Amino acid sequence: MSHTPKISRRAALASAAALPLAAATVGTSYAAAPITGAQMSPFQRLKVGGFDVTTLLAGTVPRDDPHSIFGLNVDKETFDSVSAAANLPTDKAQFFFTPTVVNTGGELVLFDTGLSGVGTVAALEAAGYTADQIDVVVLTHMHGDHIGGMTLEDGSPTFTNARYVTGRVEYDAWAAQDNDRFKSKVVPFAEKMTFLEDGGSVASGLTAMGAFGHTPGHMNYMVESEGTQIYLGADFANHYIWSLGHPDWEVKFDMDKPAAAAMRRKILDMLAADKVAFVGYHMPWPGVGYVETKDSGFTYVPHSYQLML
Repeated sequence: MSHTPKISRRAALASAAALPLAAATVGTSYAAAPITGAQMSPFQRLKVGGFDVTTLLAGTVPRDDPHSIFGLNVDKETFDSVSAAANLPTDKAQFFFTPTVVNTGGELVLFDTGLSGVGTVAALEAAGYTADQIDVVVLTHMHGDHIGGMTLEDGSPTFTNARYVTGRVEYDAWAAQDNDRFKSKVVPFAEKMTFLEDGGSVASGLTAMGAFGHTPGHMNYMVESEGTQIYLGADFANHYIWSLGHPDWEVKFDMDKPAAAAMRRKILDMLAADKVAFVGYHMPWPGVGYVETKDSGFTYVPHSYQLML
């Protein structure tokens, strides 16, 4: 009667560990894969009730000396300490630019147009859309990184079949200024624009919510379908630590800094209490997360799979 030899678990593991070393001695090699550097997918699509909500990476750039942008009212020691606790460098920050497309099933609605038409169209096409499919372009406010994609490099409209929506207060405030970018990117579309007040509707399920402070008429939008919501927060908080985590810190790009800070805290209180996901135009890509209260401030919790189910 033959007996099958028994091999202990320890011996089996030892044999398996030796296999890579044995394979390495055979002499077979493969061409090394090229080093390509950091890369990200240009879009992320989520399910909000019966809507598709797609964030677009229309651009990302590093910026030097983030303390010259965030935390203007705190000293370097405080800024550096908060940054170190969050494992963030203090010499550079990475900026993300994130327009959002909402497909309601009846209309394809683009919120903000990015830095350039080329960049936004490339992200749109990666997501399976084309510029001429956009039915509505909504401008949350008139800073250059939100209106830059209204036209292409030759000055022609990027979204040839779209109607346009923006807040009346925001448009009027910029129209009263002598701003060349506003004149070239927004004014040519004035006759095709619908102007909303706080609480106005872009389409069924897309509601304007005044968030003044970052700019005079800065507008956010609540997206709601079949009992599910996501808040399109534009620039109410421009960094997940230095702005959202510390809402009273002043931000260079906030035109009315006290009003922006008060509005930031108000919106964060709402998001934390209601447990609603939000899209932040400058949040870490892919730009979607939740808010939780923490001490006297808040903490950012990146979205995982809640809006994929």
